[in-house]
Amino acid sequence: MRALIIGAGTGGLCLAHGLKKAGVDVALFERDRTPRSMLIGFRVGISPDGSKALHSCLPPEVFAEFVRTTARPVRRINMRTEKYGELLVADLPPAVDETRSEKSVSRIAMRTALLNGLEDVVRFDKTFTHYRHNDDGTVTAFFADGTSETGDVLVGADGAQSKVRKQRLPDAKVVDTGITSIAGKLKMTPETLALLPPDGDEAVTLLYGPKGAFVILHVMHFDNGGAEDDYIMWGFSAAHDKFPDLRGMTQDQLKQVVLDLTPNYHPNLRELFRRANPETVFEIRIRTSEKLPPWQASNVTMIGDSVHLMTPGRGIGANTALRDAELLCRKLVEAHHGKDLVEAVSEYEREMVEYGFEAVLASREQMDGRGAIHKPVIGRVVLACFRTFLRVTNALPPLKRRMMARDMADRDHVDSAHEVVHAR
Repeated sequence: MRALIIGAGTGGLCLAHGLKKAGVDVALFERDRTPRSMLIGFRVGISPDGSKALHSCLPPEVFAEFVRTTARPVRRINMRTEKYGELLVADLPPAVDETRSEKSVSRIAMRTALLNGLEDVVRFDKTFTHYRHNDDGTVTAFFADGTSETGDVLVGADGAQSKVRKQRLPDAKVVDTGITSIAGKLKMTPETLALLPPDGDEAVTLLYGPKGAFVILHVMHFDNGGAEDDYIMWGFSAAHDKFPDLRGMTQDQLKQVVLDLTPNYHPNLRELFRRANPETVFEIRIRTSEKLPPWQASNVTMIGDSVHLMTPGRGIGANTALRDAELLCRKLVEAHHGKDLVEAVSEYEREMVEYGFEAVLASREQMDGRGAIHKPVIGRVVLACFRTFLRVTNALPPLKRRMMARDMADRDHVDSAHEVVHAR
């Protein structure tokens, strides 16, 4: 069997490794001109689901290099008000081992690590345009440079603007959530660390402000030879109508917008905003997928954002893509060893659609501009109730443990059949 993958993102690279390791002839096509093109060095949180998928698909030496370049793991969840008032602080359980643990990684470091060992697989400067089914059951991918490649199966791993999805599922919709985010990062120093909220180091800090505004802080310490200097990342999100017209703004102007929208936030938080390197500041209108009715399987399928784009809420987008890659890899390897290919793809898609769109809905709950918390009057009531709930949970250890256990279960799914296979 020959597999064609479009897109060298996290999911596509993981899938390519898994197929190559299993002896499948695989080729991956990426529109970036070089491995260093278009790299954004912001944090990706890898959940136990993601760690298991990477460990399953990657060769041991590549997985070890990936682990080596990760930052210090997140040790707690730190929920506070915009003035740094404590709402809920909870320690995360320690990792059992590297194959099933939470990790923080830079996108640059992750992509570099996952490209190792795929030099004969990944082809850069290949912009996919469309595909064609052939009479012999194969599929041909066409590229903007006039070339084409033929294989037995085509996998779209080409992200939110997926051209594979647009041809395969033309009725699929990607919709605006009503949320705008502006993010930036700054160099970590003793002075900038001192600006963090209490319990903010080695934590994911979530700050809930008025009018539905939301701030996330990540702290990235690289102790093991990471790809870049230690840094702090922040992201500010709110409903579209809270922002001025951002079109044409410079990165310095975007940073000033955040400062203008947060005059009463803690002065240390505003200083973190102010110190962000302008070259790292960017804005994005958050979008997400809508679930589709069932479709007929073929030898063209998709993984990750190309099929179930989700918001950054809950931090599960990349991990769901990795879960897709591991599952699809298993199914395609079964086809490589004699199982009907379309049946294998159908089994993958049935399972992927169920958990993938559950994740889409869960992530949208965290970032939905239609929510009552963004409304002028009722929003204040909703915010007060939400903060009270977090404070009560924080004060009752059994309730807090149950809350954290549910969250961890959402990030560490157990596939009993897969666990049995690996146990053997």
